[in-house]
Amino acid sequence: MELRQLITFITIVELDGYKKAAGELGYAQSSITAHMKDLEQELGTPIFDRLGRKMVLTEAGKKFLPYAEKIVRLYAKSKEAIQNTTEPSGQLTIGASESLMIYWLPTIIKRFREKYPLVELTMKSIQYDNLTGQLKKGDIDAAILVETLNFNPTELVTNLIKKDELIHVTADAAIMPDTMLVTEYTCSWRPLVEEYLKGVGKEFISRVELPSVEAIKQSVLCGLGNAMLPTFTVENFMKSGDLQEVHNSKREQVGIFTAMHKNKWVSPSMRAFLEVLES
Repeated sequence: MELRQLITFITIVELDGYKKAAGELGYAQSSITAHMKDLEQELGTPIFDRLGRKMVLTEAGKKFLPYAEKIVRLYAKSKEAIQNTTEPSGQLTIGASESLMIYWLPTIIKRFREKYPLVELTMKSIQYDNLTGQLKKGDIDAAILVETLNFNPTELVTNLIKKDELIHVTADAAIMPDTMLVTEYTCSWRPLVEEYLKGVGKEFISRVELPSVEAIKQSVLCGLGNAMLPTFTVENFMKSGDLQEVHNSKREQVGIFTAMHKNKWVSPSMRAFLEVLES
């Protein structure tokens, strides 16, 4: 039993005929006839007596009419309930890179929670080597990550939220340790660090690979080496003088992106989160 069959049935009764119902609903008269034939076949009984050109409800049709009207009303109400949801709610899972979760997202999450308290927000770490898989399987609804400006995977819809820069920092510009502290190769912007080192003739400099931006920053602060890190992770330490930019260094461009699978439905909660993020 299809909704369109019920709507056709009710319209025939209201307008007293197949021809008028066809004009009202925008169907060919043959389609109206087919709807009623299929509905009567499913119900197992005629619902109209065809007395010449006049259509008269059978006893079965009279009994069925209020139920058909109720089903159509409930369908309309269900659509209205979904479309008129004014308060985002329910579960929302966001994947984010470690650096963003520590240095950039806390104030945004606080603002989102204050504005939309009914949303059950969960933050998860992203897997750089399996980001598309995480989004495709629904492990996360969307991702926020630091990427190179040409970031554009084929199966994902991406949006550049903010441009940032990789900045070459050290604890003391007067005493430059001959060691570069770097992220793992799975990190999206590690190739930019390698290109930078090659460009300044330091491709053979000693490297220490660390698992996180926070580990790198703390190691730079204690004088273990220098590093290239996103500006948003070090700006407060540069203002305080704990970190300094290396003289005559070149900054590399990166961006903060959102990413979703191309077939992902954007729920009211997701839309609200993205609006807070972009503001």
